[in-house]
Amino acid sequence: MAQERFFILFLPLVLMLLVLGCVQPFLAKESQAEKFQRQHMDPDTSTVTSSYCNEMMKRRNMTVGFCKPANTFIHEPLPDVQVICFQGNVPCKNTKSNCHKSSSKMSITDCHLKNGSKYPKCDYETQQQEKFIIVACECVQYETVHFDGSV
Repeated sequence: MAQERFFILFLPLVLMLLVLGCVQPFLAKESQAEKFQRQHMDPDTSTVTSSYCNEMMKRRNMTVGFCKPANTFIHEPLPDVQVICFQGNVPCKNTKSNCHKSSSKMSITDCHLKNGSKYPKCDYETQQQEKFIIVACECVQYETVHFDGSV
């Protein structure tokens, strides 16, 4: 009787652990669209200081374990960036065909790692500009998933 009770309780426990083991990593993984937003979107900033890149690169986890050499922050509302997926199609740097160029210039900040700067002291040059941007879009929901450049 005790053995039957053990198996009745044990089987659902094992199934629950298997489901949690499969579902939890899936739920915790950052999607490409979420990564794009974390690494590139900063719509609430209009004016940047010389320390902007140092602060933002650290805040957005791009200096964990190494210094990301370059990054661009976009200072426009997310819907204005997402609509680029319906604008001019251009070739991506990696030769894929899912890149699109904005039809108007956007406010951006380019961050470049300064010469001689090494992890863990990542020191960035900050340059605020108005440029056309190129983003890669995912066909399924036309989400921006990658920053490909600015011109």
